[in-house]
Amino acid sequence: MKSLSVFCSPARYVQGEGATASLGAEISRLSLGQRVFVLAGKSAMKHLAVSWDSSFGQASLDYEVLEFAGECTRAEIERVKSAARLWQAEVIVGTGGGKVLDAARAVACDLDLPVVNCPTVASSDAPCSALSVVYKENGEFDSYLFYKRNPDLVLVDSAMVAKAPGRLLSAGMGDALATWFEARAVREASKLNQVGGAPTISATALAKLCYETLLEDGAASLAAVNRSEVDDHLERLIEANTLLSGLGFESGGLAVAHSVHNGLTTVEETHAFYHGEKVAFGVLVQLVLENRSEDEIQEVMKFCLSVNLPLTFSQLGIDRVEPALIDRIAERTVAPGETAHNEPFVVNAEMVAEALRQADRRGRDFLGLGRSG
Repeated sequence: MKSLSVFCSPARYVQGEGATASLGAEISRLSLGQRVFVLAGKSAMKHLAVSWDSSFGQASLDYEVLEFAGECTRAEIERVKSAARLWQAEVIVGTGGGKVLDAARAVACDLDLPVVNCPTVASSDAPCSALSVVYKENGEFDSYLFYKRNPDLVLVDSAMVAKAPGRLLSAGMGDALATWFEARAVREASKLNQVGGAPTISATALAKLCYETLLEDGAASLAAVNRSEVDDHLERLIEANTLLSGLGFESGGLAVAHSVHNGLTTVEETHAFYHGEKVAFGVLVQLVLENRSEDEIQEVMKFCLSVNLPLTFSQLGIDRVEPALIDRIAERTVAPGETAHNEPFVVNAEMVAEALRQADRRGRDFLGLGRSG
């Protein structure tokens, strides 16, 4: 029997300048619980403490805040879970960057509680998803955790995104950049999406709209963040990085680009770089591997240059590109269960290794840097 088409999404999505003021009311509207446990990053704790007190107070909600330790590891998930259980939490709120939200979703799933995601940066498409990326203590990719439902509420305060460093917004664009190209590959291969169903035409259309929005609003939105201002370009770009990419990747599917990210995490030098920065290079590798048109590759490289996304190994901290290193990245990219196998042709390590070398060469030539050493 042909696979059923499956589309998933958060129950409710709220975005806008000053949206944090509505957090308590939104939780009450959805009847998610009276005892709110907030897992927060440092920046969120610094900038949002007063807003939480006011918003939760107006909604007559009790709340407790725990600072995130910095990495979404299995040990951190257990630490937060113990604290939430001790406080008798009824709803988990994650606020901060993508790793904070990943940990919050993992805790909520294990405790069978509702979860609210409040990203303070638009640095990844994690907030809307029903999965978490777990890392090892050394920063290397560990595994994906999949959940039975998406977040009950995603609330994005655009004012917080505007205050964050521009590099984080660029990283989100790198993650979002992969959405269309991976969804296209999955559809062409007739493979399954991240929730085990065939992609819907809605998911593919949203993935394409995500890419089009990046091209139209990417550079201008980065300029807005560099001015710490919220404008229409930034609002559209936040939606692309967060909602369009989140729906597009999960219901559209992943392919080589994200697997290359996982391969890159085996190289210690890349640990200082964000998820989306590594994914952006993975997009170039995927396009080379798929033998896509020169016009398309040039368009992607021009976009990456315009929003400060890496196109070479050197821009990811890898200055010596040795054969053994390339082989290590390639082998991890095609590990069993990796999304690299969602392409419309068989993908092996030798092919990926060559695509890695060619992508780096193409990036260096585009930037006028010559050959790598």
